[in-house]
Amino acid sequence: MVVLFADDSPVYRKMVPGHLEGWGFQVEIACNGAEAWQLLSRPDGPRLALLDWVMPDLSGLELCRRIRSGDLGERYVYTILLTGNNQKSKLLEGLQAGADDFLTKPFDPLELQARVLAGKRILDVQRELTVARERLRYTASHDSLTGLWNRAEITASLSREIARSKREGGSIGVILGDLDHFKAVNDTLGHAAGDEVLKVVANRLRLHVRSFDGVGRYGGEEFLIILPGCNLEALCRRAEQLRAAVANLPAVQGRHVTMSMGAVATNPELDGSHSVDYLLNVADAALYRAKKHGRNCVELSALPADQSIASPSDEVDLSARAGKSQVLAKPLFT
Repeated sequence: MVVLFADDSPVYRKMVPGHLEGWGFQVEIACNGAEAWQLLSRPDGPRLALLDWVMPDLSGLELCRRIRSGDLGERYVYTILLTGNNQKSKLLEGLQAGADDFLTKPFDPLELQARVLAGKRILDVQRELTVARERLRYTASHDSLTGLWNRAEITASLSREIARSKREGGSIGVILGDLDHFKAVNDTLGHAAGDEVLKVVANRLRLHVRSFDGVGRYGGEEFLIILPGCNLEALCRRAEQLRAAVANLPAVQGRHVTMSMGAVATNPELDGSHSVDYLLNVADAALYRAKKHGRNCVELSALPADQSIASPSDEVDLSARAGKSQVLAKPLFT
């Protein structure tokens, strides 16, 4: 662990780092408060700091206040104030400024070691709690099997994109994809084979979207793909690319994988009153047509010109205009 030691005394700058290094710490040294803040402000700056109370430019007390102001983001810095003043009022003032501990000069090296080790232990616990929190956050937002966003997170992403389109304009492409004859995979090859198929398809979809697109497992063998800034023409092209990417996968468990897709693009000229449920209903209706028309194809829909009277049954069928996707691989099951 790296420890920052900030003190304007040449004697302490020589003595204290020697002790710290002897206890297994790496040490960065600052001669004044400004240098100390510069070292702390780095993204990889020290997380444990020994700060002299009285220093040029910025005092240790001012540094504590600045550290606790939030300028360092979520990174927590454990601070120990060093001072020659042992008044209890000074101890309270230092703790109120954000210091974690207080050590009066001159101090015994063993006492310093105990304070530093206590700070390290607290930082270790804090790091473990942060890792656990991030793990919980990931679990809450991702599908455990495929690693894609789960249904709640992908629909929340669509809601955010709709809100952004209302503010900034622009289209949103939405694709609802369903693996063809997937039930037969589980029934004949077993659920382990079905899980493998889902993971392979999820990875293929992830590799064929842009970094700012959204891909999620909508449920079972259904996937939801969100393409911000994608109009109807671009959606037609992108959906076909994704369909072909899945169809061209190597055989999984001796079978070819195919996917049917229903796609819809919002119209930026409308008033932006479309909702998540509305877009998903339109995409689902297009997906139903893709299944009905032979699977392994893309069916497109556009929102009607007057959305105030629109319903999912009013969508404009563009399958003739877009052209039915050519079947590029043997279906998974027939």
